Amino acid sequence: MDLILWRHADAKDGDGPVPDAERELTARGSKHAREMADWLREQKLAKVTVLSGPARRCIQTAEMLGLPVNVKKQLGVGASTADLLGAAEWPDQSGAIILVSHQPALGRLAAVLLAGSEADWTIKKGGVWWFTNRVRDDETQTVLRAVRNP
Repeated sequence: MDLILWRHADAKDGDGPVPDAERELTARGSKHAREMADWLREQKLAKVTVLSGPARRCIQTAEMLGLPVNVKKQLGVGASTADLLGAAEWPDQSGAIILVSHQPALGRLAAVLLAGSEADWTIKKGGVWWFTNRVRDDETQTVLRAVRNP
């Protein structure tokens, strides 16, 4: 299974009458999300499922891939590592799962996958961390395949 953590790209400030969940990508954020989506498509991933948090900025980021986007409430602001793992069905799902969500949950999940415990690691806006789960000699391994930032 491939698990790709994708933090939403840069969004407009939440000041004023716009609710946080409705904040849209900035022009810069849209450009970065498009560039990252282009890179992800170049990777020729098999059986891709795109899961997004319900915030507008997450959905807009995910939609740049041009694939169907499944919006999951548990990927929203305030999500836990368990929420993200549950949504992705890690490590039992087949194919590639792309999770588009928020900090600090994505960074904490990256820490769990690589170091075995939660820590406040940072994933930059629009950034992608790509993990693979494999079994070698009857041992399950998590491998970091790539980290890419806009």
